[in-house]
Amino acid sequence: MSDNAGRDEQLTVVHLVRHGEVHNPEGVLYGRRPGYHLSDLGRKMADRVAEHLERRDITHVVASPLERAQETAAPVAKAHGLDLATDARLIEAANVFEGKTFGVGDGALRKPDNWKHLTNPFKPSWGEPYVEQVVRMMGALDAAKDAARGHEAVCVSHQLPIWIVRSFVERRRLWHDPRKRQCTLASLTSFTYRGDTIVSVGYSEPARDLVPAHLLAGAKPVKGKPGQSKAFGA
Repeated sequence: MSDNAGRDEQLTVVHLVRHGEVHNPEGVLYGRRPGYHLSDLGRKMADRVAEHLERRDITHVVASPLERAQETAAPVAKAHGLDLATDARLIEAANVFEGKTFGVGDGALRKPDNWKHLTNPFKPSWGEPYVEQVVRMMGALDAAKDAARGHEAVCVSHQLPIWIVRSFVERRRLWHDPRKRQCTLASLTSFTYRGDTIVSVGYSEPARDLVPAHLLAGAKPVKGKPGQSKAFGA
């Protein structure tokens, strides 16, 4: 078998991890704003993720540059004796409502000042286009796969970019109901590569018992149950 043939058959797993709970007493949409750190509960979630991955073959750990992602990744890197890398492509999606209290059901959609930003939900018109999120997140996944080829990598990112890239890989439309994302705090969306091709996607929630109940109420599984893997033809 040639070296290239062996490389093509190598299995590599890249875990996209959503950060833990953030200290945000004002309840604002913090987006890419600096200064938002994990809460005490969020740090417990980060430790739980590290415990969950402790016996895995992790050889590369990378995170979004935002504090909450760096703080979630740090215990994983420490547990495996690795340096923590940073990849700006893993950052949260840009959003014009950063710094404001804007969420589903809070009445923001009825405010005329916001209407100019809500003209196209399919793009979306209020933030970074979904297609641009796919491009940068696929680039970050591929870089992590190359860095950990034949082993496993951990990439800590944010809910929307994780959900969008998973939707792309699983061939779903990118526009969606945000209440139905399967990407809770400190969850793992795991992409298995054979060579350079993604052959399955799995999902797990090692810190589910720590997540406040109201944050779990709206999320519904897309296909299968947490922990199951969707395989692609290979």
